[in-house]
Amino acid sequence: MSPPVKAVPNSPDFPERVDVVVVGAGIVGVSAAYELARRGVSVALLEKGAVGAEQSSRNWGWCRQQNRDFRELPLVLHSLRRLDVLAQETGEDLGFRRAGLIYATSKQSELDTWDAWIAKAREYGVRSTMLSGAQVGEKLPSLSGKWLGGLHSPDDGHAEPALAAPAIAAAAGRLGAYVHQHCAVRGLDLQAGRVAGVWTERGRIACDRVIVAGGAWTSLFCRHHGIDLPMAMVAGTAMHTTAGPKVFEEGIYTPSLCARPRPDGTYTLAISSRGRLEITPQVIRYIADFWKPFKNRLPLLKIRMGRSFLRGPQALHRWHEDETSPFELIRVMDPDPDPGLMREAIAGLRAEFPMLASLQVARAWGGLIDSTPDTVPVISPIDACPGLVVAAGFSGHGFGLGPGAGWLAADLATEAEPVVDPYPFRYSRLVDGTQLDRPGMM
Repeated sequence: MSPPVKAVPNSPDFPERVDVVVVGAGIVGVSAAYELARRGVSVALLEKGAVGAEQSSRNWGWCRQQNRDFRELPLVLHSLRRLDVLAQETGEDLGFRRAGLIYATSKQSELDTWDAWIAKAREYGVRSTMLSGAQVGEKLPSLSGKWLGGLHSPDDGHAEPALAAPAIAAAAGRLGAYVHQHCAVRGLDLQAGRVAGVWTERGRIACDRVIVAGGAWTSLFCRHHGIDLPMAMVAGTAMHTTAGPKVFEEGIYTPSLCARPRPDGTYTLAISSRGRLEITPQVIRYIADFWKPFKNRLPLLKIRMGRSFLRGPQALHRWHEDETSPFELIRVMDPDPDPGLMREAIAGLRAEFPMLASLQVARAWGGLIDSTPDTVPVISPIDACPGLVVAAGFSGHGFGLGPGAGWLAADLATEAEPVVDPYPFRYSRLVDGTQLDRPGMM
């Protein structure tokens, strides 16, 4: 069951020409469109389905700097600053609150990892602190069990996935951006080797720059134009509970549970790093890129053959721009949630927070997480295709990074001074063997 997403109206007019076309209206794409419109750049935001209907509404809602890869820290710090002001700037409610984030663990290895991370994170101005087991109990008196310690960031928080992308898209529309849903971009119009427009199911739009922020569909889109973008997809499961007492205000991580309170008295639940990896032509194509970085994670994933071998963003597809594309065959990617993970998550909540023992799963859904081999996104021009910028591969970090990533993509598309150093996000690292030349967290 897909999570509910706030509806956004389409623009009344369809453009013949704009400066920039943004492909994909998830949190990154809508943020790019908003920043471009705010700067007076003419922009069309095109979405094959509905704004925010795929992973941008299916994530946990966390907006965190804590435990983040160091390559992403400058970008997420900028993103959180944008989230601080977007509600007032747009007049829209994104549900963003700097409510804090607490990790708790009984594993010494996790404490050692967090302690080493903090030592370097302080160089970026991050205020996370280590907690003793007793301090975990003081901050979470309703949490049962014995804990060795934890990690706490008072500056992290969460927004509402059902609200955030639609709110930013609506604000972009009011600034003059063309917003069109159920309008798939079938491909680029390339002339003399560079972008001259896009072909959509409604016809051609002329433009000089294109930002592709298509999430799980981005690798397929790029491959259609001979651009290899190594990506693997993991299907995650998340859920909302029935309403209950609010026993904590902050986002919570433990080895068996991730949870955050929602304004209506329910909770969002998931389990970190767990999911389903389906064998597909795309997985086979890029298995050499992912085998080493993913092998330690494989025991946490269910691996299987499924329908995605023949249809969807990871299947083999060939099409021309004047015929129906794969993007029109699946308007909203809606993977099945994993019933086993649903049972584990609700059991973990009841065990660790006995005051919530009566809660049930009210709604559950799956989401497709687009990952790169080094789990750092690509936000980069593509040198082989002048005029094309790709913003994808957010590896489960895209919701919190979204406003900052959209800003950076807008900078790159217009050749403005980048808001942060774009080097860690360069596309070339994935194809020239240098993706690990600046190690991230650990």
